[in-house]
Amino acid sequence: MSNPLSIVEVRGLAKKIDSGSHEVEILRGIDFTIPAGQFVAIMGPSGSGKSTLLGLLAGLDTVSGGQIFLDGQEITRLSEDELALLRARKIGFVFQSYHLVPTLTAEENVMLPIDLAGDGSVGPGRARELLESVGLAGRLDHYPVQLSGGEQQRVALARAFVSKPPVVMADEPTGNLDSTNGRRVLEMLLDLNRREKTTLILVTHDQELASQADRLITLKDGEIVSDELVRVATEPVVG
Repeated sequence: MSNPLSIVEVRGLAKKIDSGSHEVEILRGIDFTIPAGQFVAIMGPSGSGKSTLLGLLAGLDTVSGGQIFLDGQEITRLSEDELALLRARKIGFVFQSYHLVPTLTAEENVMLPIDLAGDGSVGPGRARELLESVGLAGRLDHYPVQLSGGEQQRVALARAFVSKPPVVMADEPTGNLDSTNGRRVLEMLLDLNRREKTTLILVTHDQELASQADRLITLKDGEIVSDELVRVATEPVVG
């Protein structure tokens, strides 16, 4: 049984890869729970396992051991089709490299999770509202190639929130942007997160950004070396 008060729960998580001559441990003995509405920053040096952890939490990679529960459901037991549906309905993801579909317009890219989930309750008005909130009201019909890097990442932000997922995950969302665009994207991400009251799990190298989180988890050599409550979330979670 998972903890009914947590939105994410990780037990004994391990990830190994076969390098040919031997196995390499990427993560081992990872345990934590995240209550709904918390903003968690995950930090650590390169190679510490941050992005691997986030990919496992999102069901984008398979675990070598342990369990992951998302909103009370054990995702480590799900099939690929079940995971795809879970991601479309319950997880928003912001990648460092945008991951927009080049043949779709900005509006169509934002609507993609809704289309994949077959959720008829969310119409195109939601996509337009989110694109407007990130300053792209005049870019609805533009294709990714017609947008700057910062604009593409703002489309990705809108897409992450469109299905009103309980959890949004972001992996170095400003890694491909200059400092000005990066700062603007982060402000929009945090603003959307506050307004939507979403649980946010963010991998970052930016200490200043991490200081804005409610909680900071630090990894080193595949293990949690620090799990610190930085601040109490300002919005109470009603369960």
